[in-house]
Amino acid sequence: MIEWSSVRRVLVVRLRSIGDTVLATPSLIALRRFLPDAKIDVLLEDWVAPVLDGFEAVDRVVPIGKGTLERIKTARALRKTRYDAVFDLHGGTTASLIVRATGARHRVGYSHYRYSSFYTELLSSSADFWKQAVTHSAEQQLALVGFAGVPVEDRPRTSLAVTDAALASIENRLNIENSSFALLHPSAAFATKQWPAENFARVSEYLAARGIKRVAIAAKHERAVLDRLAAASRVPVLTFDDLTLPEITALASKAKLFIGNDSGIAHIAAAVNTPSVVIFGSSNRDHWRPWTDAPNEIVFHPLECQPCPGYECKVFGEPRCILSVPPENVIAAIDRLL
Repeated sequence: MIEWSSVRRVLVVRLRSIGDTVLATPSLIALRRFLPDAKIDVLLEDWVAPVLDGFEAVDRVVPIGKGTLERIKTARALRKTRYDAVFDLHGGTTASLIVRATGARHRVGYSHYRYSSFYTELLSSSADFWKQAVTHSAEQQLALVGFAGVPVEDRPRTSLAVTDAALASIENRLNIENSSFALLHPSAAFATKQWPAENFARVSEYLAARGIKRVAIAAKHERAVLDRLAAASRVPVLTFDDLTLPEITALASKAKLFIGNDSGIAHIAAAVNTPSVVIFGSSNRDHWRPWTDAPNEIVFHPLECQPCPGYECKVFGEPRCILSVPPENVIAAIDRLL
């Protein structure tokens, strides 16, 4: 195993999405606690990288784009850094190739990774490490770090930094300094995870009745979801589709409550300790629920076919799991948190 006294440089590889990145923060926190003087870098997709702006557990966020030439250039730069240890929290083809290219003496991954021969230390499964059948995504990543000898028994929670610049931008745009508002996120990656905008409208009306302002966010290409929410709601909803990831983090940190689908934005809200109501459809609740000590509720309609990959509903022809969650159940969860 790793002789930690000689480790000076560590790289963590965590490609893919916003949620995956946020759920890697417990592992980064554990590494920083254990190695306060080491250089710790993290490799992220370039579009996701800003989510870790200001995050003090890492020295450097290394962004990587999708182009082949750019990825080769990044891999060469990482090799020149001469890392002592590399942790692959992703396991996909690109991640494995980059891990091998670093030439690090210690390359830690899971034995089920497709290119397992690229690694020097392999963990069988997070279930074996934690000695429990079901593990959360954060626990799966923590298990790799713990397997290498880093203390993780307390299972750190997700955490993100709120930068001064992002907070100032949000306060200037929304004038929310002394306001009580709920943050709504009505979009999702798949239809099987997206609660109808009309249901979010009913929630918005209920929040208005309780004197709570409403702010809804989505990405630029999801503008139609925000428009449907605003059109269906009998009360005003302030909507934004142009916020940066640091601005979304700052906005979530100021919210009284978050209500949204299972998504990366839900994990951002959890990571800044905002009370959350997360609506689940096709995805695995045990694996993707908020990883936080802040008050939170998950709302779902149980079906035997859950969880599923989520690309399409192959059982009913429509995503009945998410469509069957009534607004009353979400409102009841809001009441419990408030």
